[in-house]
Amino acid sequence: MKMLSYYIYFRVAEQQAEILETRISAMQTELRQTIGISGRLMKKHGEPLLWMEVYENVSDVVKFEQALAAAVEKFEIVECLQAGSARKIECFN
Repeated sequence: MKMLSYYIYFRVAEQQAEILETRISAMQTELRQTIGISGRLMKKHGEPLLWMEVYENVSDVVKFEQALAAAVEKFEIVECLQAGSARKIECFN
C-alpha cells in the first residue's frame, strides 16, 4: 500500500495569525489522537504569512481526508485566511 504525504499551504490574515496557530495546533492534536496521523505546521522563511501543514505516511486516504475536512470546519480554519486565499492541497508518494 502506498503512503501519501499531504502538503497544504495557505496565506494567513495577519490579524488572525496568533489565533490560527492555536487552532491548527488543537486540530493537529485531535487528528493525532483520533486517527493517528501527526501533522506539523511550517511558516515560509521571509514570508511569515505563508504557512504549510504537512501530514506524512497517510495510508487510509479516505479516512484522513474526511477527518481533516471535519477538523478544518470544527476549528474554523478557513475563517482565518487572507481574503481571497484558500487552502491548497498537494499529495505526494
